[in-house]
Amino acid sequence: MKLDVNVLRYLSKDDFRVLTAVEMGMRNHEIVPSELVDRIAGLKHGGTYKVLKNLLKYKLLHHDRSKYDGFRLTYLGYDFLAIKTLVNRGVFTGVGRQIGVGKESDIFEVAQEDGTILAMKLHRLGRTSFRAVKSKRDYLRHRSSFSWLYLSRLAALKEFAFMKALQEHDFPVPKAIDCNRHCVIMSLVQGYPMVQVKQLQNPETVFEKIIGIVVRLAEHGLIHCDFNEFNIMIDDDEKITMIDFPQMVSVSHQNAQMYFDRDIECIFKFFRKRFNMTFQEDRDEADETEVEVDENSRPSFYDITKDANALDRELEASGFTKKEQNDLDKFIEGEMEKSEDSDEDEESDDEEETCESNEEENLNEMKSLKLQEKEQKSSGGVEEEAELDDNEKGESSGDEAGRDEELDKKLGKQRRRAMAAARGGRKSQSSRNTYKDKGGRSQNSKIHNNMSGGW
Repeated sequence: MKLDVNVLRYLSKDDFRVLTAVEMGMRNHEIVPSELVDRIAGLKHGGTYKVLKNLLKYKLLHHDRSKYDGFRLTYLGYDFLAIKTLVNRGVFTGVGRQIGVGKESDIFEVAQEDGTILAMKLHRLGRTSFRAVKSKRDYLRHRSSFSWLYLSRLAALKEFAFMKALQEHDFPVPKAIDCNRHCVIMSLVQGYPMVQVKQLQNPETVFEKIIGIVVRLAEHGLIHCDFNEFNIMIDDDEKITMIDFPQMVSVSHQNAQMYFDRDIECIFKFFRKRFNMTFQEDRDEADETEVEVDENSRPSFYDITKDANALDRELEASGFTKKEQNDLDKFIEGEMEKSEDSDEDEESDDEEETCESNEEENLNEMKSLKLQEKEQKSSGGVEEEAELDDNEKGESSGDEAGRDEELDKKLGKQRRRAMAAARGGRKSQSSRNTYKDKGGRSQNSKIHNNMSGGW
């Protein structure tokens, strides 16, 4: 939608009051009901509906009746709110011609009261050419729902913060002036995009400067992610200025190496095609004979040493979240012992389980020995009865009764332990029915226990 600032001359205070009311309602409404707009604006005698008609005529609002009667802001209405606020602050007094169009923004010239020309960047996320913002950018972070106006505001805030921080660290970037909603005001760069340059006096020197900027950014913990000939400005003195910062990520990002290598490859590819520059790696490919490869021909991501005062922590660049910062602080303070205690608890649980399994094995061995003794006695029962006296028979029967009592006690103890473990949420390795079957009880007691368990 074309920005026509002449409409601003015909808008009154009530018009901006209603625009602000729709903006406030869009915080929790995709389509703001007309009744809510009327309540927030607070105009007397039904003046809100008259203003809404005027705003619809200039296409500052969109009227939607699909579910209910409501309104939402258009990008043109959002532009007017931002421009009105910046003009009231005294940042600039007039809007000039459009000097740039991108997939995510439009750039205009603005003039201050003393005649200084600045650049105004209006973010336009949600265009048909670039609607994969939710997957390509991380403006939303943990949020699931979004609107294009809100995403544009986040992109502008992020770019303004990055531009200001990079300027303080002497990076060649435009000077950040002010920011409001989705609008960023910066100094106007006197130069041309690299994509429009056909010839350079010293292409090797310019190439080294550009590669040095990429490496220096990585040393400060940042990766540009879109460092190409479209986002590099150069003036007549071959001075370099980089632009476009909303997509920058931290070197801690999971795809940091890929983004870094892609930025380096874009620069190598452009200078190779545009200025016919040959690099050490190109000479090695051209020569079939073995040639010693220059290790410094292409910067490596793993050879970069990160500065102690990294900007990614200060700016919370993508890939370095507050959680990571908290984990780093805990590690420095030595508060990571909690995880070690949890590991020790897990080991103690494993030891208890192994002890229980060993006890079960011992009980099974005792049962098997008892069955073997019974079989031996049954096979040689006739001979033993002839030789044994009545006293020996009494003693053997007493020993068998003692063994049965000991076995029943151990089985009962093991059963109580299993029940306690089940109540405490721990999973026992053997079922209760196995103890009942091997305990020597009668069939009637088994049936009674099963029926009582079912009830």
